[in-house]
Amino acid sequence: MELGLNGKVAVITGGSEGIGNGIAQRLCEEGAKAAICGRRETVLADAAEEIRAQTGGEVLAIPADVTKPETLENFIGQTVTHFGKIDILINNAGRSAGGDFEAVSDEAWYDDLDLKLMGAVRCARLVIPHMKNNGGGRIINITHPGGKQPSAGSCPTSVSRAAGIALTKALSKELLPHKILVNTVCLTSIKSAQGERAWKASGSLGTLEEYWEARGAEHPLGRLGEPSEVGNLVAFLVSDCASFITGTAINIDGGLSAVV
Repeated sequence: MELGLNGKVAVITGGSEGIGNGIAQRLCEEGAKAAICGRRETVLADAAEEIRAQTGGEVLAIPADVTKPETLENFIGQTVTHFGKIDILINNAGRSAGGDFEAVSDEAWYDDLDLKLMGAVRCARLVIPHMKNNGGGRIINITHPGGKQPSAGSCPTSVSRAAGIALTKALSKELLPHKILVNTVCLTSIKSAQGERAWKASGSLGTLEEYWEARGAEHPLGRLGEPSEVGNLVAFLVSDCASFITGTAINIDGGLSAVV
């Protein structure tokens, strides 16, 4: 299937590891050019080099923190200067943060909303004018099925993700006249950088692959999802093949969630 992404410019936040890295790699495989950001300069540079080596794609790596507006302005500014345009925005930066509601402090609430909701707001605000100039674009917000069906002990993450889903629908309506399509991918049970850090912190004597296998054995499909599988879905949604899809929230969780 020809996705029509050759020459498109994609901005991916949290693109240095895990899911964001998998998305960037998949888009480059389809001929897109990628601008990735992350907070750790060395990790980011290594990721960009790996994507270039594996795909032959053009990758711009600029350190940025979505909670710090000045670094985002620099990231987007350098991307436009380098590539001349932006066609695609993937709001991927985030982390899981949940606990007993009464134990979650105001600071933890503010930090989570700042990272997940306001990070996406800031990026969209910077990128949308460039998409309007192009005559259209695609925005994908990475969220979680818990934003549709929160579980006990899921605050503040589930609330932040619910806000991200609502932001997706609101922007999809507002940006329709400008041919900017906005969707959200609600993911869970995917191998991620955060999961890898959890494995390291656990002090497990097994390998990382054994850790993934143990977690996957508890899943309905008997395995965890790969970042590349998220990349496949995102590549479709930002392509010409999905030109009549906007304002949707699509689960990629191997059927784990009880919500559609």
